[in-house]
Amino acid sequence: MGLNLSKTVTLRSSDGKDFKVKKAVALQSLTLKRMIEDDDCGDGDVIHLPKVTSKILAKVIEYCKKHVETIIPIGEDGKIIGDDGRKNEILLLMWDGDFINVDRATLFELILAANYLNIDGLLDLSLGAVGHTFSGKRVKDIRKKFNSLKIAGFLLNCFVGFAVIILMI
Repeated sequence: MGLNLSKTVTLRSSDGKDFKVKKAVALQSLTLKRMIEDDDCGDGDVIHLPKVTSKILAKVIEYCKKHVETIIPIGEDGKIIGDDGRKNEILLLMWDGDFINVDRATLFELILAANYLNIDGLLDLSLGAVGHTFSGKRVKDIRKKFNSLKIAGFLLNCFVGFAVIILMI
Protein backbone atom coordinates (compact mmCIF):
# COMPACT_ATOMS: atom_id res chain seq x y z
CA MET A 1 0.00 0.00 0.00
CA GLY A 2 1.54 3.35 -1.06
CA LEU A 3 1.11 6.51 0.91
CA ASN A 4 0.42 9.81 -0.83
CA LEU A 5 2.79 12.08 1.10
CA SER A 6 1.29 15.30 -0.29
CA LYS A 7 -2.10 14.55 1.30
CA THR A 8 -2.84 15.92 4.72
CA VAL A 9 -3.96 14.62 8.08
CA THR A 10 -5.39 16.57 10.98
CA LEU A 11 -3.77 16.25 14.39
CA ARG A 12 -5.92 17.23 17.37
CA SER A 13 -4.16 18.29 20.57
CA SER A 14 -5.28 17.44 24.09
CA ASP A 15 -6.90 20.89 24.38
CA GLY A 16 -8.90 20.39 21.17
CA LYS A 17 -6.90 22.48 18.68
CA ASP A 18 -6.60 21.02 15.18
CA PHE A 19 -3.43 21.15 13.08
CA LYS A 20 -3.60 20.17 9.41
CA VAL A 21 -0.24 18.79 8.27
CA LYS A 22 1.12 16.94 5.25
CA LYS A 23 1.50 13.21 5.73
CA ALA A 24 5.24 13.54 5.06
CA VAL A 25 5.47 15.75 8.16
CA ALA A 26 3.32 13.45 10.30
CA LEU A 27 5.40 10.43 9.25
CA GLN A 28 8.39 11.86 11.13
CA SER A 29 6.63 10.32 14.13
CA LEU A 30 6.72 6.52 14.22
CA THR A 31 3.58 6.55 16.36
CA LEU A 32 1.67 8.61 13.78
CA LYS A 33 3.16 6.55 10.96
CA ARG A 34 1.68 3.38 12.46
CA MET A 35 -1.70 5.07 12.95
CA ILE A 36 -1.73 6.41 9.39
CA GLU A 37 -0.66 3.13 7.81
CA ASP A 38 -3.00 0.99 9.92
CA ASP A 39 -6.04 3.20 9.43
CA ASP A 40 -5.20 4.50 5.94
CA CYS A 41 -6.01 8.06 7.07
CA GLY A 42 -7.48 10.38 4.48
CA ASP A 43 -7.74 14.16 4.22
CA GLY A 44 -10.78 14.32 6.49
CA ASP A 45 -9.45 12.07 9.23
CA VAL A 46 -8.47 13.41 12.64
CA ILE A 47 -5.80 11.83 14.82
CA HIS A 48 -6.35 12.57 18.50
CA LEU A 49 -3.25 13.16 20.62
CA PRO A 50 -4.50 13.23 24.22
CA LYS A 51 -1.01 13.60 25.73
CA VAL A 52 0.15 16.65 23.74
CA THR A 53 -1.04 20.24 24.25
CA SER A 54 -1.51 22.62 21.33
CA LYS A 55 1.52 24.69 22.41
CA ILE A 56 3.80 21.65 22.32
CA LEU A 57 2.17 20.11 19.24
CA ALA A 58 2.87 23.34 17.35
CA LYS A 59 6.56 23.05 18.33
CA VAL A 60 6.67 19.37 17.37
CA ILE A 61 5.12 20.15 13.97
CA GLU A 62 7.61 23.00 13.47
CA TYR A 63 10.47 20.57 14.15
CA CYS A 64 9.08 17.88 11.84
CA LYS A 65 8.36 20.34 9.00
CA LYS A 66 11.90 21.69 9.13
CA HIS A 67 13.37 18.21 9.06
CA VAL A 68 11.20 17.20 6.09
CA GLU A 69 12.07 20.42 4.22
CA THR A 70 15.79 20.05 4.87
CA ILE A 71 16.33 16.64 3.41
CA ILE A 72 19.98 15.69 3.46
CA PRO A 73 20.89 13.48 0.48
CA ILE A 74 22.49 10.24 1.73
CA GLY A 75 24.12 7.68 -0.58
CA GLU A 76 23.91 3.90 -0.29
CA ASP A 77 27.16 3.95 1.69
CA GLY A 78 25.54 6.19 4.33
CA LYS A 79 27.65 9.22 3.41
CA ILE A 80 26.32 12.66 2.52
CA ILE A 81 26.17 13.26 -1.24
CA GLY A 82 27.60 16.52 -2.57
CA ASP A 83 28.27 19.90 -1.02
CA ASP A 84 24.58 20.78 -0.69
CA GLY A 85 24.10 17.88 1.69
CA ARG A 86 26.87 19.10 3.97
CA LYS A 87 25.52 22.66 3.83
CA ASN A 88 21.99 21.44 4.62
CA GLU A 89 23.31 19.38 7.53
CA ILE A 90 25.13 22.38 9.02
CA LEU A 91 22.13 24.66 8.56
CA LEU A 92 19.84 22.07 10.15
CA LEU A 93 22.16 21.67 13.14
CA MET A 94 22.19 25.44 13.62
CA TRP A 95 18.40 25.56 13.33
CA ASP A 96 18.06 22.72 15.86
CA GLY A 97 20.22 24.68 18.32
CA ASP A 98 17.96 27.71 18.02
CA PHE A 99 14.79 25.59 18.14
CA ILE A 100 15.69 23.85 21.39
CA ASN A 101 16.56 27.09 23.18
CA VAL A 102 13.32 27.11 25.20
CA ASP A 103 12.35 27.41 28.86
CA ARG A 104 12.69 24.36 31.11
CA ALA A 105 8.95 23.56 31.24
CA THR A 106 8.67 23.58 27.44
CA LEU A 107 11.78 21.44 27.17
CA PHE A 108 10.32 18.79 29.48
CA GLU A 109 7.03 18.81 27.58
CA LEU A 110 8.96 18.38 24.32
CA ILE A 111 10.75 15.36 25.80
CA LEU A 112 7.45 13.79 26.82
CA ALA A 113 5.84 14.55 23.44
CA ALA A 114 8.84 13.24 21.48
CA ASN A 115 8.79 10.07 23.55
CA TYR A 116 4.99 9.63 23.17
CA LEU A 117 5.09 10.32 19.42
CA ASN A 118 8.31 8.34 18.95
CA ILE A 119 10.31 11.05 17.18
CA ASP A 120 13.88 9.95 17.80
CA GLY A 121 15.60 13.06 16.46
CA LEU A 122 13.54 15.40 18.62
CA LEU A 123 13.96 13.17 21.66
CA ASP A 124 17.74 13.08 21.17
CA LEU A 125 17.87 16.84 20.69
CA SER A 126 15.75 17.67 23.74
CA LEU A 127 17.50 15.13 26.00
CA GLY A 128 20.83 16.49 24.81
CA ALA A 129 19.74 19.99 25.82
CA VAL A 130 18.81 18.77 29.29
CA GLY A 131 22.02 16.76 29.47
CA HIS A 132 23.98 19.91 28.81
CA THR A 133 22.49 21.43 31.97
CA PHE A 134 23.49 18.30 33.93
CA SER A 135 27.16 18.23 33.00
CA GLY A 136 29.36 18.35 36.07
CA LYS A 137 26.46 18.25 38.53
CA ARG A 138 25.70 15.72 41.26
CA VAL A 139 22.32 13.94 41.51
CA LYS A 140 21.53 15.99 44.62
CA ASP A 141 22.13 19.23 42.69
CA ILE A 142 20.01 18.01 39.78
CA ARG A 143 17.12 17.18 42.11
CA LYS A 144 17.36 20.61 43.68
CA LYS A 145 17.53 22.37 40.32
CA PHE A 146 14.53 20.53 38.91
CA ASN A 147 12.69 20.56 42.24
CA SER A 148 11.29 17.10 41.71
CA LEU A 149 12.65 13.68 42.54
CA LYS A 150 10.29 12.14 39.98
CA ILE A 151 11.47 14.36 37.09
CA ALA A 152 15.14 14.02 38.05
CA GLY A 153 14.78 10.24 38.28
CA PHE A 154 13.02 10.04 34.90
CA LEU A 155 15.71 12.13 33.23
CA LEU A 156 18.55 10.21 34.85
CA ASN A 157 17.00 6.93 33.65
CA CYS A 158 16.73 8.39 30.14
CA PHE A 159 20.38 9.38 30.19
CA VAL A 160 21.52 6.01 31.49
CA GLY A 161 19.60 4.34 28.66
CA PHE A 162 20.96 6.87 26.17
CA ALA A 163 24.53 6.26 27.40
CA VAL A 164 24.11 2.49 27.04
CA ILE A 165 22.92 2.94 23.45
CA ILE A 166 25.88 5.18 22.66
CA LEU A 167 28.30 2.65 24.15
CA MET A 168 26.77 -0.08 21.98
CA ILE A 169 27.38 1.90 18.78
